[in-house]
Amino acid sequence: MRRFEVASVLALVLWCSPSFAQVASPGTDKPDIAAASYPADLFAKLPLINGPKLSPDGQNILFSTQTGGRTFVATRSVTDGKLHSIPLPERLDLNWYRWAGNNRLLISVSQTVRYFDTEARRSYLLTADTTSMKPVFIGRDQQGLEGDDLLYVDPSGQWALLSLQRTPYVGPTVYRVTLADGKMEAVQNPYGDIWEWFADNRGVVRMGMSFSRDSWTLHYREGDSGGFRKLATIRYDDEEQKGLIDAIRVISGSDQGYVLSAKGTGRYALYRYNYATQTIGEMVFGNPDHDISDYDLNEDGTPSAVYYTDERPRVHWFDPAQQQVQEAIDKALGARHGSLVSRSRDGRVKIIHVGGPNDPGSYYLFDEALGKMDIFARINEALSSSRLSASRYVSYKARDGMTIHANLTLPRGREARGLPLIILPHGGPYGVRDDLRYDAEVQFLASRGYAVLQPNFRGSGGYGEAHSKAGEGAIGRQMQDDLDDGMDWLVQQGMVDAGRVCVVGASYGGYAALWAVTRNPERYRCAASFAGVTDWDRMLKYDARFFSRSGLRRWRNTIQGDRGFDMDSVSPLKQAGKLTRPVLIAQGQEDTVVPPQQAAAYVNALKSASKPHEFVSYDKEGHGFDDPANLADWLKRLEAFLAKHNPA
Repeated sequence: MRRFEVASVLALVLWCSPSFAQVASPGTDKPDIAAASYPADLFAKLPLINGPKLSPDGQNILFSTQTGGRTFVATRSVTDGKLHSIPLPERLDLNWYRWAGNNRLLISVSQTVRYFDTEARRSYLLTADTTSMKPVFIGRDQQGLEGDDLLYVDPSGQWALLSLQRTPYVGPTVYRVTLADGKMEAVQNPYGDIWEWFADNRGVVRMGMSFSRDSWTLHYREGDSGGFRKLATIRYDDEEQKGLIDAIRVISGSDQGYVLSAKGTGRYALYRYNYATQTIGEMVFGNPDHDISDYDLNEDGTPSAVYYTDERPRVHWFDPAQQQVQEAIDKALGARHGSLVSRSRDGRVKIIHVGGPNDPGSYYLFDEALGKMDIFARINEALSSSRLSASRYVSYKARDGMTIHANLTLPRGREARGLPLIILPHGGPYGVRDDLRYDAEVQFLASRGYAVLQPNFRGSGGYGEAHSKAGEGAIGRQMQDDLDDGMDWLVQQGMVDAGRVCVVGASYGGYAALWAVTRNPERYRCAASFAGVTDWDRMLKYDARFFSRSGLRRWRNTIQGDRGFDMDSVSPLKQAGKLTRPVLIAQGQEDTVVPPQQAAAYVNALKSASKPHEFVSYDKEGHGFDDPANLADWLKRLEAFLAKHNPA
């Protein structure tokens, strides 16, 4: 696999669409297309563009789109609207894309391959200049699975550092890649048992990470040559050191850098860090209630911005002028949310997503020099925010006193008294959370008359170590209590009818839905699960192929908690005989996260026990919906199932 020869044609729909013109505000109402609520097909509609990214000079926008069953990566000029595109071959899936300088793209793709005795996903890196848009493969013929591990990209776009295995049998080599022609020069050969490499802000390999059965070790060198010395070895089960180093970055010409650490306050914050002495310095920025999730550096190595999420994603700028602009934008938008999507290198031009829980949103181009913000794309122009339902961020107490935050969406046009309720737990479950962004499934359910509660149960991310750690060993137990307690809180408020509640979810949320009606049939009338786990022992055995022995042990401890706890006691498959409520089960047959056997075994058990259930299989879907027709089908089936068992 050396080079991809593909055409460079994109459907004219992108060029002709009014979404690339300056159109009305997303809050502007449009004529009703139905007497009551939008059909499922409109909620399932694909966005016209995905993930727009500004070139460093702010003159071009890079994005992906799907049309005619094909995925394209495309660029559009900010000044004259000129469009260039690359259609991806059907056998490849798009992972990510980014700019390398102003005139070159880097694109990560992947495909399923036979790897030793099993199937696995192998990633590849492509590059293309914006003139020819002709993708060139970067890598080696017999490389390992990870082929897109970029350590550094030259700001001018001339070269990059790429870490990959020469063959599947050796550790990774770091290559300096000339992006114009894909030529590769090794600058760091495999070293000991190091499997992850890190570069400083000038593209010099300075650190590596190795992994053993019980611990991981950070290796470091002070300059741009010579050997590496071991800095710190940390046991996987060392709670004192857990989370000490995350998002590590070292500054060129020094031993100084930054880390995200939760050791000081129990919440991840940005700290200065001395890599030579392994000491955490002063806190640069922290939030008293939420974890800092990421940060950016300027080219000189000083902090540029930090990111965190409260009820919605936030950015804090270290440049007072940039922070003042951000605050002005937030104030001008009022109830709508403005989230930074991308920016030029000097920060003067930005792409901002403006939307809200009841608004899929639009992408705006903000030019600070001109002092104006113009719309350039709607995400779903078929939907009007005035016909969707508002959401709010709420909190309630779990039975053990822990505060649980959640999103609550009440159906538009209905009194908030005695409503039917759908509890919609998120997937993950660890390190993931819901916030007040548009969610098509939430809005679809609310449009059908249901209140929707999305609890960020214990174990969810962003709330600090205590909240995260409380989820360990809590699956099927305290995590499930958090859902029940959210229902009770809404009933006590008078907003929800205790006799009209169902649970719906995907992935872990699908498990929580199935377990809710199995564990507490007196509470819930029905459950619907897409790609939900049904048997934890089988799931852990499947997960074993992705972990080292010690990593699997840690993961099992996180799921199981007490080693004496029987996971069969909280597995819907093993408790199928207890089910008395109807369930809807859906599964993608190409799912590599929760294998289809999880659903198949559960459905067979329900059939054998004559338990009430419906099952639908999607042959070409994985751990989510890529085909809007399949998403629309799922929503329609869900609507019919709920109307039958918990009518609104």
